[in-house]
Amino acid sequence: MVDRALDRDGLAAFLRGRREVLQPEDVGLRRGARRRTAGLRREEVAELCDMSVDYLARLERGSGSQPSHQMAAAIARGLRLTPDERDHLFLLCGHRLQPRHLRDAHISPGLLRVMDRLQDTPAQIVGPIGETLQQTPPAVALLGDETRHSGPARSALYRWFTDSSARRRYLPADHDLHSRVYVAILRAAATAQGPGSPAALLVPDLQQQSKEFAELWNRQEVGLRWSGAKRFVHPQVGRIDLYCQTLLDPDQGQSLLIFTATPGTEDHEKLALLAVLGADTFTPSRALDSSPGTFRP
Repeated sequence: MVDRALDRDGLAAFLRGRREVLQPEDVGLRRGARRRTAGLRREEVAELCDMSVDYLARLERGSGSQPSHQMAAAIARGLRLTPDERDHLFLLCGHRLQPRHLRDAHISPGLLRVMDRLQDTPAQIVGPIGETLQQTPPAVALLGDETRHSGPARSALYRWFTDSSARRRYLPADHDLHSRVYVAILRAAATAQGPGSPAALLVPDLQQQSKEFAELWNRQEVGLRWSGAKRFVHPQVGRIDLYCQTLLDPDQGQSLLIFTATPGTEDHEKLALLAVLGADTFTPSRALDSSPGTFRP
C-alpha cells in the first residue's frame, strides 16, 4: 500500500548520488583503464538492480513511474544500501515502511560486498531461519537455485521437513544430524524473535506436517551446530566433501556461507568444475563416472 506521494526529485537525487559514490570494486566489478565515470555507469547499476537502463535514466531525471515494492527492494539490494538507506529509499518511492521482520530480509550490504568478490566460489547469504537470500553461480551449481522459493518454503529448514527433495544433495548418513541442528536453530530463532514472528509461526506448521520434527522439537535440544565439514552428493559430480566458513552479520541475523575444498584433492577438482559450470545445467548423460562415489539419479 502507498500512504504518501512519490518524491520524484528526491528519488532522482538519491539514486544519482548513490550511483556516483559506489565504486566498481564495491560491487565486484573491474575498474578498467578507460573508466572516466564518477562511480558506476548507468548500465552497471541497471544490471545490478535488474532493471532497464532507460527506466533508471528516467528515474534519475525525475520522470520515471513509481517503483513497485519489488523494484524498490531490488534497487536497495543493487545499490548495496544499509537498512536505514533502504527505509529512506522506500519512503522516497512513496511506500510505507515494512514491519521490522520483513525489513530484516534486506541483505546486509557488508555481506554483499564480501560476496561480490567470491563469484568463482560457492557462497550464499542466508537469513536467521535458513532463507537463502543470494547465491553465487557456483553455489547454484552446487545446491540448486534456493532463492526461487516463496512462502514458508523460503526457509531451508522448513523444506528439510516437508519436501523430500531438499535432502537429496546431502549425504544420507548426515541427515539425522541435519534434522537435529535445524530444530535447534529454529528453537533459538523463535525464542529470539518472539511470539508471532516468522520463526515462531513455523513451529506449529511443522509439528503438524512432520512427525520427525514434532519428535525432535519435544527433545528441547539447544545449541547444536554443524561441524565445518559438509558432505554433499551432487547429481552430476558425485560426492564432494567441502569446508564451510561462516561470516555473521549480528545486526541482521544473516550469515554468509562460503564453501571451499582442500587444494590438490579430487573434491577441489570437482569444485573447480562447478565454478566453471556456473549453473546446475549438466544432464545425466554427461555425468562424471570416473570415481567410485559418483551418483547417478
